[in-house]
Parts: sequence; C-alpha cells; structure tokens
Amino acid sequence: MSGKTVTRADLCEAVYQKVGLSRTESATLVERVLEEITDCLQRGETVKLSSFGSFIVRKKGQRIGRNPKTGKEVPISPRRVMVFKPSAILKQRINAAPGGGADGDSG
Repeated sequence: MSGKTVTRADLCEAVYQKVGLSRTESATLVERVLEEITDCLQRGETVKLSSFGSFIVRKKGQRIGRNPKTGKEVPISPRRVMVFKPSAILKQRINAAPGGGADGDSG
C-alpha cells in the first residue's frame, strides 16, 4: 500500500479549489466540520455520513491483557473506542478504483 496521506491542509485546499471559498474560509469550514464530528463522538453519539460511513463509539469493559515481553497478566481498564464502519457505497467505490481490491481483503 503506497497511497498518499491526505492532511487537513490537503482537505482545506480541495475545498478551496472545488467550492470556491477563500483559503481562510475553506480552512475554517474543514475545522468546524471536524470539530462537530469530534464533539458528537465525545458525547457518545454515532456520526453517520450518508454514502460514506459511520463513526461509532463503543464501550469496552475491563479485561485482562498480557504484556507481550514478560507474559505477565495486566488489567486493562474500561474505555471507549471509536470505530469507523464504511458504507456499502464507499466500499464499492474503493473496490472500483484503480488498484482497489487487489489485496484480497473482502471486508
């Protein structure tokens, strides 16, 4: 996998190029959208973006883990984790893209 990493600056530039807002307005728009998504996830809400996917917060209970170096059992405290579940449309688009789906991963 040798794809480019897209940064916030890249997203801001794409909004600037495609939407026609100023660079400052584009940066503000991208930041506000990311802040809103973050705030919703902090509150434990699911963020569902149609044709893209869902960001879901899941609660993980306390469990026993193992230190891989020593083999010693260690308690892992309960926490919340964020999971992204892509939509069927996004999966389809990724697999239709040049080079997509070549790794044999079905899911």
